[in-house]
Amino acid sequence: MNSTEQRSGSSPQASSAIGRNQPSFAKQSDIDEFVATLERYERGEINAEDWRSFRLVRGVYGQRQDDVQMFRIKIPQGILSAQALNAAADACERYSRGFAHITTRQNIQMHFVKLSDTPAIMNDLAAAGITTREACGHSVRNIVGCPMAGVCPEELFDVTPYADATTRYFLRHPLASSLPRKFKIAFSGCGPDCVGTGFNDIGFRAEIRGINGKAERGFRITAGGGTATLCQAGDVLYDFVPAGEILSVAEAILRVFHQHGNRRSKANARMKYLIRKIGWDNFKKLYYEEFAEFIAQGGASLPFDPQHPPVETAPAWDRPAAPAVVEVAQRAASAKMKGPGIVPPIPRAMPELFSAEDYEAFCRTNVMPQRQDGYAAVTIHLPMGDLSGQQFRIVADLALAYGDGSVRTTARQNLLMRWVKRDDVSELYRRLRAAGLGPSGAETIADVTSCPGAESCRLAVTQSRGLGRELTEYFAAHPELATIAPEATIKISGCPNGCAQHHVSTFGFQGGLHRLEGNRLIPQYQLFIGGEVDGGETHFGRRSVKLPARRVTEAMERLLLWYRDSHAANETAIKFFRRADLKEIESRLADLCEIVPASVRPEDFIDIGEDHAFAPETKEGECAA
Repeated sequence: MNSTEQRSGSSPQASSAIGRNQPSFAKQSDIDEFVATLERYERGEINAEDWRSFRLVRGVYGQRQDDVQMFRIKIPQGILSAQALNAAADACERYSRGFAHITTRQNIQMHFVKLSDTPAIMNDLAAAGITTREACGHSVRNIVGCPMAGVCPEELFDVTPYADATTRYFLRHPLASSLPRKFKIAFSGCGPDCVGTGFNDIGFRAEIRGINGKAERGFRITAGGGTATLCQAGDVLYDFVPAGEILSVAEAILRVFHQHGNRRSKANARMKYLIRKIGWDNFKKLYYEEFAEFIAQGGASLPFDPQHPPVETAPAWDRPAAPAVVEVAQRAASAKMKGPGIVPPIPRAMPELFSAEDYEAFCRTNVMPQRQDGYAAVTIHLPMGDLSGQQFRIVADLALAYGDGSVRTTARQNLLMRWVKRDDVSELYRRLRAAGLGPSGAETIADVTSCPGAESCRLAVTQSRGLGRELTEYFAAHPELATIAPEATIKISGCPNGCAQHHVSTFGFQGGLHRLEGNRLIPQYQLFIGGEVDGGETHFGRRSVKLPARRVTEAMERLLLWYRDSHAANETAIKFFRRADLKEIESRLADLCEIVPASVRPEDFIDIGEDHAFAPETKEGECAA
């Protein structure tokens, strides 16, 4: 199937399900190679380090618990067909805890997976066109894209075809899995830049320029961005490059990084460190040399006319009937989930009643008009980014009945269902609510983002999911606080690596510890204040106070009330906290930050989500393995 057929609005001709087809990302030879290498490792023919490097590139990542793995499923641009949703449901129920987790880079992760089960999972996913190839490791990671691409009223053009082509170009590319360090790429087509192109190794932002009276599509390209221990916005390599050249540009940048990146110290191996070491001008010189050489070799072309790419049109096939509300509720309630760790709540077997106010709140925060008349995009708010196997299946059925047979994951760990007829939103809402998927507040301050944290990650110090759940429940119980600053964001990471992207959040929390006299340990969070992505600008949060984990909720309430009482006319919370005086913040939170024997509370010694004294056990992580 070619790219045009992939995104056409016509009914799929050779499909196992109604909806938009997408050429498979999976390849059986990848799985065969994984099985053969695993068998060699088990026979002692390859050492643990070589095995670790190999499996990471195939999405199999060690947890802090022995003998279990985190399994990352690569979801390019976050696009999940109904078939893929059902495959993910089967995998998390058979091989994990009965639920899975959406990541900030639009992937799906399952935890507590046995290594012996990983080949079976790969085979099951491959049948739905999904791969884990280059989901982890020193590779070109999942290429992210705006989930509203193609339907956003503000976009210059749909970046999806370009991002998809870039994904397929680098998937199994000779250099893509042998880099000095991980490599991240993002595509955005609108002004707000919801995927944060500026803090990626390569950021592509749509641009249009006039040439001889005609509009030409292209991209503004930045390079060398990143967060973690060195927050750096990418420098502008091109203000505009024609769309047809993007693969050649990306190839040349990758060649520079592959050849000159630091392979001795993984802590300083990202491309941003290379640029800092040699300087931007020298980096550009190396890039232009590689670009010229690659073009002389023939370069790389997009598989479609770059000025007239495939266009996604409204679904033109007959949609199946939606499952009844009662059936949805019963299916969602039948989910079987287990620990360890925080487990999502199981919805009631009978649909809950809701008021007109509930539905209006949902429409305000979770429903966005598409640029196509008569259609809406509906965000499914997933607290903590989790959903059960049964909920995966229900979403698949609802996407077929009300959408285009697919959904897209978001950087805020939600799902976006597109092509919903405006007249169908209320019926969709009834079923989402029956499935436990109807919370309003999507993409607002009440929509808290969290990494997996110490529940499973080797590097994490704190239980970031515990704090995430507490804040989520707090806003649900105090909606008046959420309405003070709905546009603000809260993101929580259990370590400095920042998988939750806390460095670019209004309120970013980074896990750590405080050692009290007598060697007693208290979980705490460093507050990063005022971070955001504002169109073409990336603003990293400023380091502020350190708070015991159990006092973060109280601190958030104080900060929001301060904003309510002190902000200038029409000043958003994001802008207010970006300019806020750090000493003023310290003063307002001083008593909460104080950690001395006389002021310590008994609960301060227990991390949120735990029932025993805080005793972090970090191990060597595999982020830089």
